[in-house]
Amino acid sequence: MSIWQDMYKKKLTTAEGIAKLINSGDYCVSNSMAAEPCSILNALAKRAEKEDLKGITHTLLNPMRDQPYLKPEMSQRIKLNALFVGNCSRDLVWEGYAEYLPGFYSEQPRNVQSRGEINVFYATVSPMDNHGYFSFGTAADLSDLAVNAQKIFLEVNSTAPRTHGNCFIHISQVTALCESKDPITEVISGEITEIDRVVGEYIAAEIPHGACIQLGIGGMPNAVAQALMDKKDLGVHSEMFTESMVDLIEAGVINNSKKNVHRGKCLSTFTYGSRRLYDFLDDNPFVEFYPVSYVNNPFLISQNDNMISINSCIEVDLFGQVCSESIGPKNYSGAGGQLDFVRGAMRSKGGKSFIAMPSTAKGGTISKIKSVLTTGSVVTTTRSDVDNIVTEYGIARLRGKTTSERAKELIAIAHPDFRKQLRKEAQKLHIIP
Repeated sequence: MSIWQDMYKKKLTTAEGIAKLINSGDYCVSNSMAAEPCSILNALAKRAEKEDLKGITHTLLNPMRDQPYLKPEMSQRIKLNALFVGNCSRDLVWEGYAEYLPGFYSEQPRNVQSRGEINVFYATVSPMDNHGYFSFGTAADLSDLAVNAQKIFLEVNSTAPRTHGNCFIHISQVTALCESKDPITEVISGEITEIDRVVGEYIAAEIPHGACIQLGIGGMPNAVAQALMDKKDLGVHSEMFTESMVDLIEAGVINNSKKNVHRGKCLSTFTYGSRRLYDFLDDNPFVEFYPVSYVNNPFLISQNDNMISINSCIEVDLFGQVCSESIGPKNYSGAGGQLDFVRGAMRSKGGKSFIAMPSTAKGGTISKIKSVLTTGSVVTTTRSDVDNIVTEYGIARLRGKTTSERAKELIAIAHPDFRKQLRKEAQKLHIIP
């Protein structure tokens, strides 16, 4: 038995054993999405309820499972502090049972650190290698905060992929660990609609050979990826590594040969998706994971020529202000890395930013292009940052345009049923003559 295996054995306990080391009032931070340590959190919820623990804060980007600690009645014991709002946290935040911490993804590690000393850092990791290292697997986003924590707990999961990059932690740094065979969270990507397909083709036509791309998950990004199958020498610098990127790699479209930063490698900070995606990433040095403070740094992003940022939104107003995170005052998602990549792409030589959406919502009854944003809506990407807005009716090119020119561009890609009314409202607001 090696020294590292001996150390592993001494630090090995159960999820319940780790839960006993977390106290009332502890400030806890976790890597995100599929890297959330579910077994530890389930054990902690049971202990908190049984022993009347209170005031524990659990901070991460976004929980992916509906777990016991997320029950409203648990919020005084374990309160979620989310950096992004999703299906499992949206209603909790709206009703006051969880908190949302706004911020650009690249700056969230600093925001989290600013709230006080981190008592606990915990995460799901892949099994230890022969040298005593664990990979953070599916998420390295907040991993640089681990070194500042008083205690580090790991949930070693045999189903987690061993990913490469700056995403490792050594057994000597760990306070305690437990093992889990519970399969890490899998997500099936959204179906591609005809509108997604049209929008994807518009955007793909704007992407040159040799470009470096950032994509998210969902029907529209998947449609863009499908439309890129005839491209050559694409690279990836993206906060999220997606299954659609696997398709492009296997087709020979992505090889990262033209990148200026991490040439020959895909760069990302987290991933989630199917078992196929996780198996592709397992021990694959072609894809590297780094903390989000590094991956989403707009300056680093801008160093890649022809950087193409592709994001989605909820609505856009005629000034070019983009709301991507709320429906009125209700948080729907979060700022995420949208503006990090918008700004990075716009500072890149030959770079472009695209924010895409269907022209309507609720069965065609609501225009997603509005004269002004819905009352209470949050501006995610400012009118001074916006570049291109895309719907199924075309591309509104806003960069370098006056306010009246922007309004005309946006009205032209609105659904035909709403264009006349948008013109009237634009005139009433003195946006266009």
